[in-house]
Amino acid sequence: MSVEFKKNGNGKCPVMHGGVTKAGESNTARLWPNSINLDILHQHDTKTNPLPGFKYRKEVKKLNFKALKKDLLKLMTDSQEWWPADLGSYTGLMVRLTWHQVGTYREFDGRPNVGSHRFSPQDSWPDNTNLDKARRLLWPIKKKYGNKLSWSDLMVLAGTMAYEKAGFKTFGFSFGREDIWGPEKDVYWGKETVPLAVNRYSDPQDRSSLEAPLAASHFQLVYVNPEGVEGKPDPLRTAMDVRETFGRMGMNDIETAALTVGGHSIGRAHGNGNPANLGPEPAGADIHEQGFGWNQKNGTGVNQITSGLEGAWTTNPDKWDHQYLDLLLNYEWESKKKPSGCMAMGTS
Repeated sequence: MSVEFKKNGNGKCPVMHGGVTKAGESNTARLWPNSINLDILHQHDTKTNPLPGFKYRKEVKKLNFKALKKDLLKLMTDSQEWWPADLGSYTGLMVRLTWHQVGTYREFDGRPNVGSHRFSPQDSWPDNTNLDKARRLLWPIKKKYGNKLSWSDLMVLAGTMAYEKAGFKTFGFSFGREDIWGPEKDVYWGKETVPLAVNRYSDPQDRSSLEAPLAASHFQLVYVNPEGVEGKPDPLRTAMDVRETFGRMGMNDIETAALTVGGHSIGRAHGNGNPANLGPEPAGADIHEQGFGWNQKNGTGVNQITSGLEGAWTTNPDKWDHQYLDLLLNYEWESKKKPSGCMAMGTS
């Protein structure tokens, strides 16, 4: 059954819309209340394992690593009509998929990379908008290599190969990430019930007061609000959020800076459109969407709405270079409101 959505035509960012929720229920049930509660099927969880006795770390050694990497490099420029690649390259999309797949790691509970990105609730978080398309692009490769290649490894390797395609020299890759076979249970994502709500700071002025074990600043975000703290562009307060969030993900300041710069040196954002045209997320979409979400009748690929922000961070978004740092440090910036209603930084 599909979930009803609140209509909001006031021009706010598309990530701000959300499903009707009920307080006091599990993460999945309270976000998609019309869905069937299948928790009882997990009472003897190991009995539902489709691969009993399967040892992934043994099977992955049989993988043709060179052929796999070659297939991924070819995929980066194999633009599909149903989801065209930016500038003929999926590099930025795959880097985003990799980070968002591993970005829910938290030092407090040590959440591993288990391929959970393909299940609810993560597959339908507003911060993961249209990454269902990235996973679908990878499906032929997963099908080709079967159980010798986990989704966990594939989604991380995709971003690594994307950087190589863009011209960055990588330093190897370690395989061996095992998958789970169903949605994670008993993971605490926060007590909020509405996407992008925030009720996790004992003192909102003290960003270190973020409730443990949480790392993200808002419910259903992977890290911090791209519009700034509480949706207000304040670079100093945002810096504190970034430090706190990534620190809780096991990163020091140098690693956080490297991730931020590296992640924005390629790729671009999509959002120069009316968010009212954006359809529901995968968990709320009708069955004919077949696992896709956030679709709109008049847009795919470069014409789709994703983040609410529009444009690239460099003039060569499909090539690895150091222009992001040059533009960031050598120009003056000021806040601008995008057509979607989102705030972004533009040169003055």
